[in-house]
Amino acid sequence: MEAVNLTVAITGASGAVLCRALLRALEADGRVARVHFVASENSLRVIAEELGVSGRTGLLEKLLDASTTKITQHSDTDIGAAIASGSYPSHGMIVLPCSMGTLAAIANGLANSLIARAADVTLKERRPLLLCVRETPFNRIHLRNMTLAAEAGAVIFPVIPAFYNKPVDSTEMARQFAFRVLAHIGLSQPGAYVWKADE
Repeated sequence: MEAVNLTVAITGASGAVLCRALLRALEADGRVARVHFVASENSLRVIAEELGVSGRTGLLEKLLDASTTKITQHSDTDIGAAIASGSYPSHGMIVLPCSMGTLAAIANGLANSLIARAADVTLKERRPLLLCVRETPFNRIHLRNMTLAAEAGAVIFPVIPAFYNKPVDSTEMARQFAFRVLAHIGLSQPGAYVWKADE
């Protein structure tokens, strides 16, 4: 299998634990060569409140509990980053969690941040874009923006945890959700729960 190069973004919606689980799985996956990570300004507050991890400096190491050479962090204001160009080779992008503001920017092609621009590039190059939207309830604007994004080629992958695998805690729930996201882009993970109907 060709070495995988992905973009991962975290935005200002609840669910930082999900992105942490995703990053840890990607760091451990030998098929993944490179990950470009972008944290929006609003996500930093959510990460601090939900995970007790503060600041942009050393954020990756704090989320991974280890150093990394595979994952590179970019500022959301760095529109000159490699992932802002369609000429840069990539196998897709995951936004987890995806706030309604980020969804709106992507769905309407605003490209007003590195996250929105990288998503725009992903769509125009017809690469996989997974938007793990997080809000409840949805209003009509949210639903219309999800439809716009889906019509442009994005996969709307709502943050809806599974319970049939009987998760013992929120960490396991987050891990299994991250595994489902990765399976959707062809990176099935060891330890992922797979439903087996009665035979």
